[in-house]
Amino acid sequence: MALPLFFLADDVHNDQVILNEDTSRHVVQVLRMQVGSLVQLTDGKGHLLDAEILEGHKKRTLVKINKVQTVTGTIKRITIAISPLKNASRFEWFLEKATEIGVNEIIPLICQRTEKETLRISRLQQILVSAMLQSRQVWLPGLHEPTLFSQVMQNDLYEKKYIAHCDEGIKRNLVDENISNLNSVLMLIGPEGDFTSGEIDQALVKGFTPVSMGENRLRTETAGVVAATLLKLNK
Repeated sequence: MALPLFFLADDVHNDQVILNEDTSRHVVQVLRMQVGSLVQLTDGKGHLLDAEILEGHKKRTLVKINKVQTVTGTIKRITIAISPLKNASRFEWFLEKATEIGVNEIIPLICQRTEKETLRISRLQQILVSAMLQSRQVWLPGLHEPTLFSQVMQNDLYEKKYIAHCDEGIKRNLVDENISNLNSVLMLIGPEGDFTSGEIDQALVKGFTPVSMGENRLRTETAGVVAATLLKLNK
């Protein structure tokens, strides 16, 4: 059975670490682990630490680091820029699933038709951490601050850029796209009212490729998960 995995927010500078109160409470009160019990820790930056409990306390558990492994991240960087939703739980569901799938970066994309522009980043960060631990990964997706559509248009750091929209016109099917040789991909997913025609035109001018993900019209969060899955599996 795999050892319990916990998030370590602080950098490790020696072989002993004090776990924060939330983690300590879970270790001592929920799992009822004792001195000598083994756990694993990750900083979300590719490090997996094997540790042993030296002192168990519900507010500050002391552990000794016995081993540090560095897990190489994926070569291909997948970024999903997606509009926040009026229904916060649906957007949080997307964040959870995108993390489990293995997306590298998430940009809350503020479009003309975005209905909710303010987000509780600290809460969303916790959702990412929980999803990372649940799926036993050691790389935490980067979560950007809400970013205007116009700002994303200025980003030329990606080898391939896609925009998924519902307007008529020639679009490639994302399933048929071959990105196996690329190191970085950016996908834009619009709000519930879709991108405006002006935004679509701007994206095309900036080199974005319009794509579809099948015949059915998908909700924003569903489109985000489908896009993440197709891009992740396209090796």
